[in-house]
This record gives sequence, C-alpha cells and structure tokens, in this order.
Amino acid sequence: MGEESKAPLLVKFENRSHENEGGLGRRFWVESKMLWRIIGPAILSRLSTYSYNVVTQAFAGHLGDTELAAISILISVITGFDFGLLLGMASALETLCGQAYGAKQYHMLGVYMQRSWIVLFCMCVLLLPLYVFAGPLLLLLGQPKEVADLAGYLAFWLIPLHFSFAFIFPLQRFLQCQVKNAIYMWSALVGLVVHVAVSWWFVRVLELGAVGATATLNISWWVFIIGMLVYTTCGGCPGTWTGFSMEAFSGLWEFLKLSASSGVMLCLENWYYRILVLMTGNMKDAAIAVDALSVCMAINGWEMSIPLSFFAGTGVRVANELGAGNGKAAKFATIVSVVTSTAIGVVIMIVVLVFHEQIALFFSSSKPVLDSVNSMTVLLALTILLNSVQPVLSGVAVGSGWQTRVAYINIASYYMVGLPLGILMQWVFDMGVMGVWAGMIFGGTALQTVILLIITMRCDWEKEAERASKHVKKWSQV
Repeated sequence: MGEESKAPLLVKFENRSHENEGGLGRRFWVESKMLWRIIGPAILSRLSTYSYNVVTQAFAGHLGDTELAAISILISVITGFDFGLLLGMASALETLCGQAYGAKQYHMLGVYMQRSWIVLFCMCVLLLPLYVFAGPLLLLLGQPKEVADLAGYLAFWLIPLHFSFAFIFPLQRFLQCQVKNAIYMWSALVGLVVHVAVSWWFVRVLELGAVGATATLNISWWVFIIGMLVYTTCGGCPGTWTGFSMEAFSGLWEFLKLSASSGVMLCLENWYYRILVLMTGNMKDAAIAVDALSVCMAINGWEMSIPLSFFAGTGVRVANELGAGNGKAAKFATIVSVVTSTAIGVVIMIVVLVFHEQIALFFSSSKPVLDSVNSMTVLLALTILLNSVQPVLSGVAVGSGWQTRVAYINIASYYMVGLPLGILMQWVFDMGVMGVWAGMIFGGTALQTVILLIITMRCDWEKEAERASKHVKKWSQV
C-alpha cells in the first residue's frame, strides 16, 4: 500500500487503456467522458477569464473613446504578448505532469510546478520593460500619441497582473493533469463576480476612471490564483503536493529549454494573428477595416475558448496514456478529440454563416462596418473550422513532447509561407483585408494543420509510449 494509498484518484475514471472495453461506441463514450471532465470546466474557466477583459473594456467604453482605445490596445498588444508567451512556457507542464501522473510518479507533479514557478517568475522579471516602456513601444507601432501615452501610464498599474501569470498557469496545469478541474473553474467564476463588483465600485462609485478600470484586473486574477493555491497547499492534492522542495531548484536549465520550446510553439501562433491586425491598420480606410476585423476576431476569440480547451484536454489525455505506457489508448484519445472538436466546429461554423448579421450587431451598429463583416463571413467560418482541428493536434504535440519540432513547423508555415502570401495578396493584388486574411489563413494555418495531421497519422504510438516512459524516468532523476 504505502505510497499507493496516498495517490490521487480520478474518482470514477482510472487512467488505463480501454482498448478492449466493449465495442467502438462504448470505447468512444468512455473516452469522451474522461475528456469532457477536463474540457468542460476548462471552457467555463476560459470564458470567465476572457470576460475579465471584456468587462474592463465595457466599463472603459463609458469613459471615453481614448480610454477605451488605450485599455483595448494595452490588453491586446502588451498584455496579450505577455500572456501568450508565459502561457506557452507553462504548457511544458502538460507534458511533464501528464506523463508523470500516468506513470504514477505523483510526487513529481508538485516539483515540476515549483520549477515552472521559478522559470516563469524569472521570465516575468525579464519582460518587465515591456510594461515600463509600453508607451514608447506603442508609439513605434503606429498608435496615436494620446492613446499610447495613456496606455503607457496604465501599463504600470498592470504589473501585479503581469507577475500573476507566473503562478496561475502552472497551477492550472498542475490541477488539470490530475483532472481536478472544478477548483480552477470555480476560482475563475468567483474572480469574474469579484471583477464585475470591483469594476463597478472603482469606476462608478469611486470615479477612479481608466486607472480604476485597469487596476481591477489585478484583483480578479489574484483572486483566481488564491483559490487554486489554497486548495493545492491545504490538503486538496495529497500525494502530488508534498510541500515546497529544494528539488525544484535542480534541473532548471533542462526545464527552461522545454518551457522555451513550448513558449515559442504557441507564441508563433499568437503573434501571427496580431500581425494580421497591425497589417490591417496600414490599409486604405483603415478604421473600417480594423473595426470589422476586430468584430470578426472577437467572435473568433469567444469561440476559441472551446478548441483551446480541447488543446489542454487532449494534451493531458495523451500525456497520461503515454506516461502509463498505453500507446493505443493515446491514439484513441487523439481520434476522439479530433472528431469531437471538429463536429463542434462544424456546428459553430454553420451558426456563424446563418446568423452572422445578428451576431455582428452585438458589436457595432455602423453600416460600413457591418457590410465589411458580412463580406468576411465566409473567411471567418473557415477560420473557425480550421481552428477546431489545429489546436487539438497541437495538444497531441504537447502531450507527446514534440514542442521543438512543432515550433519549426510553425515558423515555416506561418512566417515563411502564410505571412509572405498575405503580404502578396494585400500589396500586389490589392485584395485588402480579405486578401491578407485569406493568405495568412490558407497559407499558414491550413498548411500547419495538414503537416500536423500527417505527423499524427504516421505516429508510432507504441514507440512514443516507450519514449515517454524513458522521459519520465529521466526527469524524475533530474
């Protein structure tokens, strides 16, 4: 018994191969239940945290156009860059914790999380100039002086939020790999309630203006962290959290390299779409183009909460099964994830095609903007469909530890094919925002999806399971 009696359980679903548990339908149902135990809370959590920014922008919108523009560009460019990089680096834990959990090396999960805290905190220190010099940086990116100056001032009020990312992302992945998802879902929802209440108090009652609207983000995100941290350190994770350990300071260089690969892999995708917005700002009638593209990206952003949750869930399931030595089960988990996410993507694509005018009215009543959104509807629908597949395949890559390989694929697909094709269609063929978006989507995202699909289909899952077992032993000795 000993250590096994202290091991965390998956409540109703054990981490085991279910390849012989009845027919295909029965196996699909069992795997789906295991997958949705991760994905369901993750979707609610992502929608809640995404709403933090939406609520802040809504309050800022009643303060004035400059305040709204400053807070929006600050959240989108500065915090968005920061968020994407640190989130990507934390995804290394999906590989390490997922495989360690599958291999029943439970105590290593807490050690890995502490290593991630150290690495991400140091990265936050290195990224601090991003907030200190936010104003001049936004001026270089072509923002109006009054917007850049206000955003630069407000950036100082977001430094606590910046450092919160070092702790929140590792905590999420630590809990996620154990299928303890309810705690971060409820923590995110409590954070949202606090965010709405404090935003109203700061902006409407105390009249703190843009500073009040911005500073509230610090409070809501730290409420989110405290909920997960208290649960983790006060007995909610027996076996996987055994207290602070000096082991966390060993093997940091190897851990940093894996984290950097994960960060590059995901950030190359995140930055790609931000380049799309920046390129649109240099077009004729840029205001209409940017407004229309922002509406489309807002719709896509809400919808992306679903495939990004599949990204996380797939990474955990694949890593768990590979760590347990179940190559066939990892393959089946991949198939179930891809099929389910694609089916959901098809449904949402149809909804957008049918109700795009009604959806766009939530964001704007300007006829030129609405007409421009209508012209982009087909591209938006195809983007949604592609995004229902690509994140799942990226999740397989993270669960299998292929981050470095995928980073090279992303560079080739996005920046050697997609971006040049988008520039060509914009500047040479004068196709405007439609051209640059189509070029970047079909030249970059579609190409990356096809390559990942081929790699996944040709994968030898039994060899991956053997490799994962060696990987777990190696990291447990570091």
